[in-house]
Amino acid sequence: MPPWCAGSEGRRRRAGQAPRRLWHEPCARSPTRVSRSSALCRAASPAVFGCPGTPAIKVLMPALSPTMEEGNIVKWLKKEGEMVNAGDALCEIETDKAVVTMESSDDGVLAKILVEEGSKNVRLGSLIGLLVEEGQDWKQVEIPADVSDPSSLAPPAAAPTSTPASPSVSAPPPKLEHPPGKLQVRLSPAARNILETHGLDPSNVTPSGPRGIFTKEDALKLLQEKQKGKPSELKPVVSPAPPQPSAVPSASQATAVTSAYPRPAVPPLSTPGQPAAPGTFTEIPASNIRRVIAKRLTESKTTIPHAYAAADCDIDAILKLRTELAKDDIKVSVNDFIIKATAVTLKQMPDVNVTWDGEGCRQLQSIDISIAVATDRGLITPIIKDVAAKGIQEIAASAKALAKKARDGKLLPEEYQGGSFSISNLGMFGINDFTAVINPPQACILAVGRARPELKVVEDEEGNEKLKQHQLMTVTLSSDGRVVDDELASKFLETLKANLENPIRLALC
Repeated sequence: MPPWCAGSEGRRRRAGQAPRRLWHEPCARSPTRVSRSSALCRAASPAVFGCPGTPAIKVLMPALSPTMEEGNIVKWLKKEGEMVNAGDALCEIETDKAVVTMESSDDGVLAKILVEEGSKNVRLGSLIGLLVEEGQDWKQVEIPADVSDPSSLAPPAAAPTSTPASPSVSAPPPKLEHPPGKLQVRLSPAARNILETHGLDPSNVTPSGPRGIFTKEDALKLLQEKQKGKPSELKPVVSPAPPQPSAVPSASQATAVTSAYPRPAVPPLSTPGQPAAPGTFTEIPASNIRRVIAKRLTESKTTIPHAYAAADCDIDAILKLRTELAKDDIKVSVNDFIIKATAVTLKQMPDVNVTWDGEGCRQLQSIDISIAVATDRGLITPIIKDVAAKGIQEIAASAKALAKKARDGKLLPEEYQGGSFSISNLGMFGINDFTAVINPPQACILAVGRARPELKVVEDEEGNEKLKQHQLMTVTLSSDGRVVDDELASKFLETLKANLENPIRLALC
């Protein structure tokens, strides 16, 4: 149960448990905590609290995931003046992981909503609402002075920066000035490098390249003459007049040249026309979940050395077993068998059931499988806990329930945080095979394609070869090369393939 669903501290003390910090806190001016079981809150007058209005219990923005720093108020499920019981849903909050329902831990009346639904980037611990005890005047609730301005709860917006308007007519580019006494020479890149390195002057040499380009061979010949101490015997250069600058400045004209022999201004091949009008588009604001997905995918692909291995699995035996189970009204999917087979394989090969914490490897005792579920808010991976100890039916029920909660945005934090191995199945979309991105800190993710018919040469009972149709499914393992090397990944796929092709093994583990 998440921390904001717990009862009051008084109830925890009566049960002999340690007190726990609540997300509902009393007004800052009151001398003690207020809970629904507190006689002080029920009997005290406003004068006792030093407040001109009705004393209140604070409703704060909770931390619904370890990485959460701020959240969005998606929807308030209670209205001002409405009775609230402990365990009732107060509002829906979009975290960096999912949309989670926040439940009340106290009885009372919702007196004031301080942060309206639709508010974004509300900081952790911010005051979002106030409760009062039943029977008190909720309309006269005292709002703490430090949050009288609800806009202060959101992070300050970035200060707008003024950009000077660009002139309608751009200024002409600065003219290039050549060193006095030197003629403009067109140099090849290699020749330019040699001349600048050795401080050579090509102005008294006739270039041998096409269209008067001073080539690498010219530069090397000039260097040899300098090293021999002999004056160059090449003819002096007779350079044509420099070309007139074009109406449209070239890139070389717009850049300051620090070399003693700047590149000549080459007229553009064509004169560009007017810039095209910008295309129309619709700005789609990114949700917290989408921003986190983008951040985590980028971090995963740039910090984890992904290695890939694939295998084709014959699932005829699984399909036959599904048909037999369906006769007894036992409905399980191929994906349920894949989840079970993966857990059994991880139990047989615990070196793959690991995570990377940034400094070293951790081998996990529990086999918790994260299953990728696509929602309208983005991809989320609810976790089936301790899969190796569950049967196929139990796995099927858990997967179905978690997928529904994920699509409804009602997953609890402990239902999507953690996990030791991930599975992503796109077979229902007709995808043969694909590679998936590792979900850190996990070390592996299995990408599952569709079942497809293929012909295979087999021998009958008499030893004669014949063609037989099989249902093959490609599974691709993405592994973290820091903790799972290629040999271990290959052995894992080999064992997984054997478990999938012989599902009777799954009942033995």
